[in-house]
Amino acid sequence: MSVARPAARRLVSGRLAAVPGATCAATASISSPCHQLFAHQFHSSPQLSARRRPRFANVRAADMGLMDEKQIEQFTKEQFPKYTREEMDHLRTKYSPQQMAALEAGEAAIDTRDLTVQGRLRVDPYAMPYIDDFAETQPIIDKRARNKEAPDPLAKFMDMDDFTEDIVRWADKFREGDVTGTLKTPVDFVPDNFKNTPEGQWPGVVREEAHKAFQNYLEAEVNKQALAVKSDGKDADDSDGPTDADVLQYLLERSGMTDNGRTTNSSLAPALPNKVPGVSGLYKNAIDPDDKGKDDIGVYQDLKKRTGLSVHEILRLNTKRLVVRFVANQTRLGKVGKSSVMYVAGNGDGWLGIGEAKSTEPMIASLKARLLAIRNMRPIRRYENRTIHGTVEAKVSGTIVKMSARPPGFGLRVSHRIFFMCRAAGITDLAANIPRSRNPMNTVKAAYKALCTQPDPEEMAIGRGKKLVDVRKVYYGGAVY
Repeated sequence: MSVARPAARRLVSGRLAAVPGATCAATASISSPCHQLFAHQFHSSPQLSARRRPRFANVRAADMGLMDEKQIEQFTKEQFPKYTREEMDHLRTKYSPQQMAALEAGEAAIDTRDLTVQGRLRVDPYAMPYIDDFAETQPIIDKRARNKEAPDPLAKFMDMDDFTEDIVRWADKFREGDVTGTLKTPVDFVPDNFKNTPEGQWPGVVREEAHKAFQNYLEAEVNKQALAVKSDGKDADDSDGPTDADVLQYLLERSGMTDNGRTTNSSLAPALPNKVPGVSGLYKNAIDPDDKGKDDIGVYQDLKKRTGLSVHEILRLNTKRLVVRFVANQTRLGKVGKSSVMYVAGNGDGWLGIGEAKSTEPMIASLKARLLAIRNMRPIRRYENRTIHGTVEAKVSGTIVKMSARPPGFGLRVSHRIFFMCRAAGITDLAANIPRSRNPMNTVKAAYKALCTQPDPEEMAIGRGKKLVDVRKVYYGGAVY
């Protein structure tokens, strides 16, 4: 009988409910009825997890001594001192009487004890270096105060035509003739110990005071010129021409946008000094004096460490770009094009290497491939320093390259890519055949593989227990060339 039928389910549930009462008596400490316990055993949902208790008990602030009145009073005096008389006198020089009254009312409204108890300051190493009471600002954290109006949203940077029109409009205010004089510079407004120091190395306070004094000096010079024009009974349009102060004011204060000369908070960042104080002399220059100026940029420094060659020896190597391809990677943002370049490098005396690199810039890909080819150079076995040993064959993908040794004076009767590889390795007599695919990349790889996997007759003779004798050297007395 299947228990899935209603009658069977009633029978099974009745049987379960009719469990002997001793079971309920044994579990009297459990508050739930017995039929609920049995029903839960057949429920498919898991039990709810109990509330997780913390591993450590909470510690009250009073137990830690944070509510001690003496400690609170001491902390309040140290962290929230009241303004002294000197500080109040200094504030009166910056704020009006109405603003001072508002400051005093705000200080009286805030209870320093509440700041200590409810807003305990952080004392860990990552705490802010100052209290956020708006008494001072830091450029790293706070935004710079804007004391000028916002720029015109419809303004744009002036092009050549706009700049010409603006400077003509400005020059029309002056009469023909240029009256110039000797003006001071910001260097004249700094202490004597900073006069021979570049402006980028001036301290911030010295730089601000010098620029402020220089700005006041320019305004005074412009006002002096205007007063001189009025004292002569001339109009502003009949002045004797722009002075040096007028030209500097136009260059420094004139806006570079089409907003009718409106000045905004935008400004150029000060130039970095030649030698940053505190850092100069700590780092060594990457230029090696042994290179004699041949690698001032440092392109071959890592290659020198890997190969042990000098820059002079690296530059004397024979390198040639054999294959250039333009590949594209299809992404969700479109096709990303790159250049794939393969280089060959050799010293012309039995060393050969190939390198392959990709980059979005062809020049960078060529440089990377050239450095890889030089780094991957390895010795190539040659017979009589002019050809290979016997016949070799190599296969890469669908490309097969067959090479055969040839007598002296035969020359290089190979494809143009294998021709440059043979010249770089110092091989002068060779014949090569490519019977199948002529893919450029696979051709170069297969030729390099064939040159590197030549059979060694000496090893073959030793393996057979024979002695190898070169009859050419025997018959010709060693003069085989």
